[in-house]
Amino acid sequence: MNKNLLLLLFAFLMFQSSFSQEEEKTEQTKKTPDTDSLTQKMEGEGVTFEEVTKKENINPLAPSKAAFYSAILPGLGQIYNKRYWKAPIVWGALGTSIYVYSFNNTEYRRARNAFKRRLAGFADDEFYDINGDGSGPDVSSEALQEAQESSQRDRDLALVISIALYALNIIDANVDSHLKQYNVSDDLAVDFNPYIEINPFTNRPNYGMAMVIKF
Repeated sequence: MNKNLLLLLFAFLMFQSSFSQEEEKTEQTKKTPDTDSLTQKMEGEGVTFEEVTKKENINPLAPSKAAFYSAILPGLGQIYNKRYWKAPIVWGALGTSIYVYSFNNTEYRRARNAFKRRLAGFADDEFYDINGDGSGPDVSSEALQEAQESSQRDRDLALVISIALYALNIIDANVDSHLKQYNVSDDLAVDFNPYIEINPFTNRPNYGMAMVIKF
């Protein structure tokens, strides 16, 4: 029996042994057929996969809790996630939008009440004789109508922004809680290492680079 035939037989036995080991490993880890075929194909191209190490336990209820806390009190979900620096930002953004809404709503009511009294024929609203010199209306009815419409637009816009910020506060707490549970340790890496193997058919060495994925 010549040398090449022995090498071929040895390579076949090694391939059979590695295939059996891979099959046992596949059954133990309960991988899907698509994942197995993809892994085998990539390993054949010089890609090395290493076992995943679970660093921390995952709490599936944490994102829901964070969102619930932020829904009850904006910023509380960020505190639950230990992102304390985000809470003042949430409070400041929501507080500003609520203040703008309240201010414009007050101005809208003032202009609306004065305009309604003008239409009813009264001359005793707060904008009629501001200086008290009896010279007539200091603010015209047209100006009151325009001020009423402008304040209403600004008030409605502030309301929409307030609702959007409130929803964003809940979404941020939920997503941030999800991201906190991801394994982002130093073990996550991609590296390239040289490798060499003997071709069982030609009995010649094959050189290349192996991509090592650690996750």
